[in-house]
Amino acid sequence: MIEPSILFYILVLLATGLVVGFSCGLLGIGGGFLMVPVQIWVLTSTGIDPTLATRIAFGTSLAVVLPTALSGCRGHSCRGVVLWRPGIIMGLFGLVGAFLGGSIAAHAPGDLLRMAFGFVVMFGALRMLFAKDLQPKVGSSQEKSRDHLLQYVLWGLAVGVISGLTGIGGGVILVPAMVIVMGFGMYQAIGTSSVTIAFNAVGGVIAYVINGWGVAGLPAYSLGYIDLLQFALLAGASIFTASWGVKAAHRLPAEKLKYIFVVLMVYIGLKMIGVLGWVGL
Repeated sequence: MIEPSILFYILVLLATGLVVGFSCGLLGIGGGFLMVPVQIWVLTSTGIDPTLATRIAFGTSLAVVLPTALSGCRGHSCRGVVLWRPGIIMGLFGLVGAFLGGSIAAHAPGDLLRMAFGFVVMFGALRMLFAKDLQPKVGSSQEKSRDHLLQYVLWGLAVGVISGLTGIGGGVILVPAMVIVMGFGMYQAIGTSSVTIAFNAVGGVIAYVINGWGVAGLPAYSLGYIDLLQFALLAGASIFTASWGVKAAHRLPAEKLKYIFVVLMVYIGLKMIGVLGWVGL
């Protein structure tokens, strides 16, 4: 018989996976900003060392991002809003960056990793909040920016490193950047982001598997820093709802929901940085 506490953790992870899948399909983000804090809480509550729990959460989060992003990519591709050339270019360099970032994170202190995660999530929240007021101009400059190979390479590499370092797919940074800097339409940015973050996830997962291989104190059924039980619960639920997010993205204005995510991201960012603890919240 499953203990009540274990059953509670399972239900929490399943619920988190459902929300992550929907957010991935709707906004083109991996959902790591939601998964990582929940995973760290579950792991530390079951007796895992906090630093080890942070690395496991990052690695497992990226493992979940991969099938979830692919599911969202399939849905957006069917609607013709995925720009494959920039998505694949950014993704390939993002894969390299994520491997580097994941390798660094696998040897960094847990407190530093959590603070880095918090700052990235806060930055992503601000970019999401103000992106709608900075829509690109339509015209030849927009088309020119889409063909800018160096831009794709640099953004892909930078977001990939951040992805590996913090266990997120990178969509919270990439989608606003594609809209504001590269001239993509919002739907195209969301669809194309799902391609790139899938590549990021591959690079990060490889790094966390290699660097976590044989480490003492890992949960049962782990592959390096990838917790296979958490992966099964989160991925199984998120794949199920990713298609719902895709449908919602193409049928409904996402402004109100976007603001909810911004508020949630700010809260999570402040929590991970430690600001809420300093003020007694």
